[in-house]
Amino acid sequence: MTYAPFDLTGKTVLVTGGNGGIGLGMAQACAQAGADVAIWGTNADKNETAIAALKADDTKAMAYQVDVSDEAAVIKGVASTLKDFGRIDSVIANAGIGASSSSFLEMSTEQYRKVLAVNLDGVFFTLREVARHMVERAKDGDAGGSLVTIASLAAIEGAARNQHYAATKGGVISMTKSCAVEFARYGVRANSILPGWIATDMTAGAQAAPAFGEKVIPRVPMRRWGEPEDFGGMAVYLASDASQFHTGDTFVIDGGYAIF
Repeated sequence: MTYAPFDLTGKTVLVTGGNGGIGLGMAQACAQAGADVAIWGTNADKNETAIAALKADDTKAMAYQVDVSDEAAVIKGVASTLKDFGRIDSVIANAGIGASSSSFLEMSTEQYRKVLAVNLDGVFFTLREVARHMVERAKDGDAGGSLVTIASLAAIEGAARNQHYAATKGGVISMTKSCAVEFARYGVRANSILPGWIATDMTAGAQAAPAFGEKVIPRVPMRRWGEPEDFGGMAVYLASDASQFHTGDTFVIDGGYAIF
């Protein structure tokens, strides 16, 4: 008998911020494992490009233009996804923004509120609406589901000039653990992923800075930037039946940076 708990055939995975970076890397891995994939993103052109890449894996894939900081848009987005796919088995709440400041003392309230709106409020709206669907499904005899959030090493380390970003990511971890406890009775698990230094659009500035490449990346034991593809295996695991008893955890994917 073949061991096949990582087969995602028949499952639907929703990835917010799934049109690029880590989100697209996870969406592609889930598609390759057999899942139908829905992605949310605010950029229509990037959505279209991402869907073309996903459909190359011979899977059902659709994109929706959703701003997760807008509660009404998230509610509508979940309803549209359910209408088109019939169910959501896993959600990866990945959408987020960065906005570093020259100093905490110079950080504006506007910057602070903007980061919170996307990185924390957006995760709250997304998890709440998808969890509602999963609980309703469980009450009808179809238990199970996976809530996955993307936090950051900034949540557990001192991130100078990034207090607003770090606060959102710390909040995401706490929110996820609370969901893990509350929804376990419905077979729904909740886990967080904490990326380290990953080569995406968000880190383009750091990637282009010679000093960063000379002083920071050499401190990564793996001696390289992480890539979106490095998150594919974890995405498939958390979306699959292999993780049915794994909940409330935080997965650090950073090439060993946090322990060195």
